[in-house]
Amino acid sequence: MSATYRALASVVMLIGFYVVALLQLAAVAALGVWLFSHTNGLVTGKLLLPLVVALGAVAVGLWRAMRAKNEPAPGLILTEREAPGLWAAVREVATAVGTRAPDEIRLVPEVNAAVSEQSRLLGLLGGRRTLYVGLPLLQALRMDQLRSVLAHELGHYSGKHTRLGAVAYRGRLAIAETLERISPRNPIGWVFRGYAKLYLMVDNAASRRQELEADRSSVLLAGPDAAASALRALPALDAAWGFFMRRYVEPGWSAELAPDDLFGGFGQLLGGRQDEIVELRENAPDRRPSPWDTHPPIGVRVAAMAGLPAGAATPDDRPAALLLADIDTAGRQLQGLVVDPGHRQVLPWPQFIAAAVAAGVQRQADGIYRAAGRFAGVSGPGLTTVLDLVRSGRLGEFAEQFFGDVTPEEAAARFAGPMETLLDNAAVRSGQAHWQLSWSGPAQFVGPQGQPLDLAEIAKLAVAPQTLDVALARLAELGIDPSGATVVEDRVSGRDADLIGALANIKIDGTEHDVLILDRGLVLIVDPGKASQGEKRLRELVGSVPIAELAARHTFLPYEEIVSVEVKREVPLKAELTLHDGRVLAMQELMASELLEKQSRNTLLRVFRQISD
Repeated sequence: MSATYRALASVVMLIGFYVVALLQLAAVAALGVWLFSHTNGLVTGKLLLPLVVALGAVAVGLWRAMRAKNEPAPGLILTEREAPGLWAAVREVATAVGTRAPDEIRLVPEVNAAVSEQSRLLGLLGGRRTLYVGLPLLQALRMDQLRSVLAHELGHYSGKHTRLGAVAYRGRLAIAETLERISPRNPIGWVFRGYAKLYLMVDNAASRRQELEADRSSVLLAGPDAAASALRALPALDAAWGFFMRRYVEPGWSAELAPDDLFGGFGQLLGGRQDEIVELRENAPDRRPSPWDTHPPIGVRVAAMAGLPAGAATPDDRPAALLLADIDTAGRQLQGLVVDPGHRQVLPWPQFIAAAVAAGVQRQADGIYRAAGRFAGVSGPGLTTVLDLVRSGRLGEFAEQFFGDVTPEEAAARFAGPMETLLDNAAVRSGQAHWQLSWSGPAQFVGPQGQPLDLAEIAKLAVAPQTLDVALARLAELGIDPSGATVVEDRVSGRDADLIGALANIKIDGTEHDVLILDRGLVLIVDPGKASQGEKRLRELVGSVPIAELAARHTFLPYEEIVSVEVKREVPLKAELTLHDGRVLAMQELMASELLEKQSRNTLLRVFRQISD
């Protein structure tokens, strides 16, 4: 399928979207005439209003799409002084694939490369070209692999695939804007959603064909081996980036910290876990093709490469990072453009990891401290509160809540695991230990001189009254003071919580609320608004501000403060929540209640079952 065909198909499909709208407008007008002749004007207005609103959404969507500008994505603009090798390679590849070089190269934070063109007259005339190169690619790929990636992207230019970029962008935007404004219950919305699926299916099929066409340039310039290996490396590299963000960055970010060299850290991770990344690349499963994919599966692309003509490419295993004058400086500059630390404390990686892991351990300890405070009836609980329970022989009774259906004696013995967490927390609070950064494995718990520190044996001694004094003596020898380990967060907050569902128009103790279901608790929003706009209101609410801010602004009920839940009826939901402070909240779903998504009620019921169990 040529670029011209895709242009024609996309334009025709987009025109068809509005032809469908005009046909429905004519149908609504005819229906209006018929209703007015057989009923009164009030009835006609009520019946036609939802249909007119839907057609109005089409006009708004088209207007917004026409005015939207497909601006370049944010990134670090690389000059020839900053990337002489990259610019030389790009120009050489552009000449080889028969196209002009891009006007601009932008360094971006994604594991990806892409091209765009600000074309004119529905793609008939070319425009300013931008090449986007992900910094992680430069950090991880060989020179010949990156050359393959560049040849593929510039092959989109030589195939004129980017000419329709502006039209495709506006088409998708117009459809998205239209569907966003039409209620799922509106019958006109059903027609538009069906057409939108058809539009995307046709456009994505053309996109997949263009990817295969661009692969020809990749094989011709870099050879089938480099081209295939580059493709195989991308999913593994993407998985490594995701692992890096989840395990190294996000815990500290949620603790109000930020690393001073984000991309430099990723480069260190790539070096420290090279064997794991190779294994990921070699064993990555290939997904099945789908009509909704914009790119063919990698296995399909690699198989197709075997039959493509290849040039006399020379292997080059030098690191692609050499194409930048100073990749470390470029990474810091990119971080300054795309990462806003806000009020977070910016730290070098060793201190960032030490503080991040310590904050996570403190959060775990706080949960145990709060539970101990509720159990013992004390304020400002800490490690000494738990140790007093051990000495008085009440640890097993307290620990039962953490282990389900076990005897108090079994619960006390199994509490050695949580006790180790509390002792680690006490060691850090006493200044006698810290968490040491490792790029090849988990952070290591070490003493003041960097020696490994393992408090598991002391934790086993600390859960039994007869050996508690021995445990305390050994802690004292290490300079660890249990009294310094106390609760920091005396009540669970919504910070770093995830939204897992929401219900609108729920009565709680007789007053209507919207309820946001988080993984840590419920956000109760009193007197939210009109019952008929529940789902729309929920979507606007959760998309307007961070979840943590909503939890702070409204009533937040942590799950740990709920003793039990009695579900009297599942549909419509009716339940009673008994809290630790003795209050009982009555929750009742109304006929006018609405769900953020269809599984929200089941999600809340699952949470209630977990609390009761």
